[in-house]
Amino acid sequence: MGLTPDDTAPATVVRRQYLASAAGDLAALRATLAPDVEWTEMAGFPLAGTYRTPDGVTTNVMEKLAQDWDNWTAHDDTYVVDGENVVVLARYTATHRTTHKPLNVRVAHHFTVRGGLIVRFEQFTDTALVRDAATE
Repeated sequence: MGLTPDDTAPATVVRRQYLASAAGDLAALRATLAPDVEWTEMAGFPLAGTYRTPDGVTTNVMEKLAQDWDNWTAHDDTYVVDGENVVVLARYTATHRTTHKPLNVRVAHHFTVRGGLIVRFEQFTDTALVRDAATE
């Protein structure tokens, strides 16, 4: 089945990434990322840094979140689209595997989508709430 023009629209690509993440489908998530993607987790976040390549993103972010948290989910609710830029207001929910503390924190994600693929991602969240849930 081929892609229709709407399948490569920036908001559609980003939504597909959230659905793949929520389903734990890392192959589908990698399929939304450009080969030279730059994925930045915010300073102060447990996985802070910039990751490159689709495998680098899923190995160093999604797989590590799944190791440390039960039911880590990014609930996307509001999309603001300006050309290739998509800002998503969302909420992270999870329970830390060691502390058993719940996490429920607002987040903003800035995606840049070109040619039907995510080329850049930047996360904004209250890292202190994430740290507090992860520490005794």
